[in-house]
Amino acid sequence: MDRQHKPRSCMSVIVPTLLVKHCAKTASRRAWLAALPSAIQTLRQRWSLTLGAPYEHYVSCSWVAPAILANKRRAILKIGMPHMEGEQESEGLRFWDGRATVRLLQWDPLENAMLLERCEPGTPLLSIPETEQDVIVTTILKRLWMKPPGQTFRPLSALIAYWKQQACKSADSWSDAALTTEGLRVLTAMAWEPTEGFLLATDLHSGNVLSAQREPWLMIDPKPFVGDRAYDLTQHLFNCELRLQSNPHEFIRRLADLAEVDYRRVQMWLFGRAAAEPRDSWHNDWKLELARRLSV
Repeated sequence: MDRQHKPRSCMSVIVPTLLVKHCAKTASRRAWLAALPSAIQTLRQRWSLTLGAPYEHYVSCSWVAPAILANKRRAILKIGMPHMEGEQESEGLRFWDGRATVRLLQWDPLENAMLLERCEPGTPLLSIPETEQDVIVTTILKRLWMKPPGQTFRPLSALIAYWKQQACKSADSWSDAALTTEGLRVLTAMAWEPTEGFLLATDLHSGNVLSAQREPWLMIDPKPFVGDRAYDLTQHLFNCELRLQSNPHEFIRRLADLAEVDYRRVQMWLFGRAAAEPRDSWHNDWKLELARRLSV
């Protein structure tokens, strides 16, 4: 979250401004925000929690606060707004069961709420040099890539179909229609290819990895889908914007080698996302220029 954002009060509950902004986009999210104070009170009583002030930085899709349980254990209360990408976060954490991730202690699907293991000291991975981040991110990803049983999780094609629908809603605003159309074609084609069926985090980057005691670093905030492992490198690449703009092919090659996945597939996923994933503005977007460079 932008450190300049200031929290707002919502019926005596402090809510980060960026979360308020995202909730304003749909009726279901506005209703969720209105019901948030009641949900917090219900969960506080049900799980016997003493809550601290909610976190303000890097919080955009959930209300998150430190909590102390009746047995004095320190935890995190997280209540998620309606959000397609994160719908199966709880199931993912249950599946991984603390393997490179925070542990899920309690779960209330009706409130979309989780009580989570607290990372301490909780310093974000983004506090260390990016080249060191590369090693840690890819190490975590390789530990997470496991095959879940049956049809427990949604396929990556469901996420791509949702993104395509959202992007097409703003087709009149596309600044390079040919490029975005090609990006959607590539994303759709790759998403429907047969895969080995590994569970992906899909949103693993240095802001979603915190220092901890049980392990040096633990992932938070997964958005699980089953699909191509090469896709899972794209978010970290995007979050290292300067390096990606400076020498995209070299950076992609480095990350692909560290993760032991196919470089060309990472490049194609990155091209598709840069050219066509939904965004607030399609003009003067550095990702579109990146897509042009990757298409050569």
